Amino acid sequence: MESIWWVFKELFNKGLVYRSFRVMAFSTALSTPLSNFEVQLNYKEVSDPSIIVQFKMTDTENSWLLAWTTTPWTLPSNLALCVNPEFTYLRVKKKADGQEWIVGKDRWGWVCSSIKKDPVADFEVLEEIVGEKLVGIQYEPLFPYFKEKLKDSMDKVWHVVSDKYVTAAAGTCIVHQAPAFGEDDYRVCVKYDIVQKDGTGMLQPIDDCGCFLADVVDFKGQHVKAADKDIKEMLKKNGNLVYSGMEVHNYPHCWRSETPLIYRAVPAWFVKVEEARDKLIANNNQTHWVPSFVKEKRFHNWLQDARDWCVSR
Repeated sequence: MESIWWVFKELFNKGLVYRSFRVMAFSTALSTPLSNFEVQLNYKEVSDPSIIVQFKMTDTENSWLLAWTTTPWTLPSNLALCVNPEFTYLRVKKKADGQEWIVGKDRWGWVCSSIKKDPVADFEVLEEIVGEKLVGIQYEPLFPYFKEKLKDSMDKVWHVVSDKYVTAAAGTCIVHQAPAFGEDDYRVCVKYDIVQKDGTGMLQPIDDCGCFLADVVDFKGQHVKAADKDIKEMLKKNGNLVYSGMEVHNYPHCWRSETPLIYRAVPAWFVKVEEARDKLIANNNQTHWVPSFVKEKRFHNWLQDARDWCVSR
């Protein structure tokens, strides 16, 4: 143990240790994160909200971006919308009122089916756009709770960003980003300098019991899962709810309390690995492996994608 602490001290003295955040499965009943092993112990089939919401673009009069989520409670903490840079997106106009939507081409049929509209009779396709061309579009947040707090960051927050993790398997090909409540959300928002690794700029308006804090005035004190219904009602009232349904899927539960887990950013200590990645790969290339394919494939691939090491889980 003494040797381990000596190594850690040496890493710290060399500036290779830092405090950041890691998004982990979190039990609001026990107010604690769970290990990956514990998460796998108790999956249950549940029915969660499945909603499509529209975000109003600020530079045009009647244009909106469509995003899909099964966690309405994360929407007050939204900081960005993410597209896939390689996907094709449609700008469509509703023939009834002239309202324009931007949505993934591969999911347009699903959207029309969900809202019970005909893609030809009810809409006109104005143009096709590659995802990377959408990056930088600014939109209005769904809720006003953090406008004042983030007024000095308006050049970064509530813009469209891009990342290849966005898939066409579900939703609208536009993913809402709440970096305090999603691993990819956090990674993407750090990449775009929306939030910092030390947590600066991150919105996490819930306590350790999973209840909204005073910042979210309309839902203060409500558990996030219980607040889903009221959040949907407010979205509908404000004209942002395009579709509301239910999604049946397997979801992790706390194996002790039998309550649904949430994913939440928790403070953690990391050892810097990414900045030494090239040196690690170079040293691996000089090493003799038996069998050789481990050096050239498995271990090389692991080093190539190595991330900073979380040592405080």
